[in-house]
Amino acid sequence: MTTLFARRMANILAMLVAALALSGCGYNRFQELDEQVKAAWADVLNNYQRRADLIPNIVASVKGEANFEQETLTKVIEARSRATSIQATPELVNNPEAFQKFQQAQGELTGALSRLMVVAEQYPQLKANQAFQDLRVQLEGTENRIAVSRNRYIKAVAEYNVLARSFPTNLTAMMFGYPVKPSFTPQNEAQISVPPSVSFDKPASK
Repeated sequence: MTTLFARRMANILAMLVAALALSGCGYNRFQELDEQVKAAWADVLNNYQRRADLIPNIVASVKGEANFEQETLTKVIEARSRATSIQATPELVNNPEAFQKFQQAQGELTGALSRLMVVAEQYPQLKANQAFQDLRVQLEGTENRIAVSRNRYIKAVAEYNVLARSFPTNLTAMMFGYPVKPSFTPQNEAQISVPPSVSFDKPASK
């Protein structure tokens, strides 16, 4: 009886020591920050999807304008196709190469949309089209949401990566498989951090 009790106490003590060791080496903190990154990434994806869903309506609205630049529309359609063809799963944040391709595709779409809006300024009928104006406002709001969610993701990843690189928590990262996560690169951030210009204040070209 005494031996059994001693074994139980030893097991409980071992579990307590293990729990304290895991807590001290940052294991629980990794769980918390990993979930924060996943939540921030999900928000980024939701806002990119919101933008992708807007584009068909924007294109359809612009197509109604006679003589609108077909090349500009084609580039937007192609860029959207490339961006949506990438399977943006939660695991993407652990694959630097796939993450780079994803953000590059999104950056190209941002550039194509920006060009579309600039060209649209040359068409007075589009300025007077309430449906197009409403879509323009929705696009602007969506781009702002993207910028905010992307910044939150960057901050979440930065906090996680500090933990993954610091000693002794870097040993925990190696032991339990918590690699450094990719973030938006400075080059890409410069390209896509500014929402497309959608101002209609310029006079129409004659």
